[in-house]
Amino acid sequence: MNFAPDIFAGRSAVVTGGATGIGWYIVRMLGGLGANVGIVSRKEENLVRASEQFKAEDGIDVAWRTGDVRDPDGIKKAIDELANENGGLDILVCNAAGNFICPTEELSWNGWRTVIEIDLNGTFNCCQAALPYLKNAGDGGRIISISTTGANFGWPTAAHAGAAKAGIQNLMKSLAVEWGGYGIRCNWISPGPIKGTEGVDRLIIQQGMAEKVTKSIPLGVFGDGDDIANAVVFLAGETGKYISGAELVVDGGAQWNRR
Repeated sequence: MNFAPDIFAGRSAVVTGGATGIGWYIVRMLGGLGANVGIVSRKEENLVRASEQFKAEDGIDVAWRTGDVRDPDGIKKAIDELANENGGLDILVCNAAGNFICPTEELSWNGWRTVIEIDLNGTFNCCQAALPYLKNAGDGGRIISISTTGANFGWPTAAHAGAAKAGIQNLMKSLAVEWGGYGIRCNWISPGPIKGTEGVDRLIIQQGMAEKVTKSIPLGVFGDGDDIANAVVFLAGETGKYISGAELVVDGGAQWNRR
């Protein structure tokens, strides 16, 4: 999709997990449309590689900080520093996530806890840390969380991730009400399989499920990273100014083909 250039000029964004996967596409899209973007990830090598790539290929200067969304003090420090460096914070994209395939009866407490802490607790920590800045966002703050339709229907062999994402969706609904008075819009995007991402590789391709999953998608193909980035732009821009507490599904119609 072609958006008007510089539609996010003068606005700042933070994308967690923005150095790889879906987050990488979101950062490139927001930065290419004029936003001052900061990214947070646990691995410095990924952050350095991504920031250099954004600069060389897209001419985008991306600020970065190492941080673990599970650590409330650490993630607050990272968001504080990025907001100060980029002149505030208007858009928070909660994208950091963890998942793996495991039948629930074999799932360890540590496995369950780790995914809940990254996905659900991490989203909460980021929202709390970003709130003081989002309150002051000139065009109204935006929180956009990356979820999954598995949170709506159940996710056998990934119950830990499905439960965490369902919690995120409920959190967004609650914050849409509680923080709406501050002008903050809170929504979530539920992607389908996005090609070239670690999640698709680990959860679908390595499981020998690529052909079966492709056949279950009415449009017959996996999505592109830019499909999710386009959805973020829609919600974060003027087009999303009266949308809050809502889900935007980007999955080629797959959620309705559950045969």
